[in-house]
Amino acid sequence: MQFLQRAYERFAALIHELLKFGAVGAIAFVIDFGGAYLLAFGVGLGPIKSKVLSTIVAATFAYVGNRFWTYRHRKQSGLAREYVLFFLLNGIGLIPPMITIGFTHYTLGLQDGLSYNIAQFVGVGLGTLFRLWSYKKWVFLAAPSLAEEPAGETAEGAVERADVRPHPDVKAQADPLTTR
Repeated sequence: MQFLQRAYERFAALIHELLKFGAVGAIAFVIDFGGAYLLAFGVGLGPIKSKVLSTIVAATFAYVGNRFWTYRHRKQSGLAREYVLFFLLNGIGLIPPMITIGFTHYTLGLQDGLSYNIAQFVGVGLGTLFRLWSYKKWVFLAAPSLAEEPAGETAEGAVERADVRPHPDVKAQADPLTTR
């Protein structure tokens, strides 16, 4: 039963983390998407320059939100290291929107707001998949293990001792079989 309880706690922690990541991402999306549109069509900057500037502002917001809210329970490997990696990965994540916007604007010649927004949406979606994976892999590292790995442990023991702690905002539920 302990195995099932730990599996439930890990699943609940993952869902909780994804919801927080999604909330931060939604706000960053509005900042990025709206900012790029405003800079391109309100201020008159070029489509690519507008996207780069709005992404820098949105990424700064996303870093602060993810570091100090979504992933606050994860190991900190130094704010300077995380910040540099975060922006490097955001730079890579900016490539898909730049390609879709550039292709739509310059190759297809579609220079209206709707075409710009569709290109942004597709590109940001592709970039977001990369960022979700890369942040967990390289920026917001897993919390340190609670116990050292014993030699020759069983597969069930390895799963129970996995390098993931329950998220601090998720309450562990009591095992119904042992609390009667």
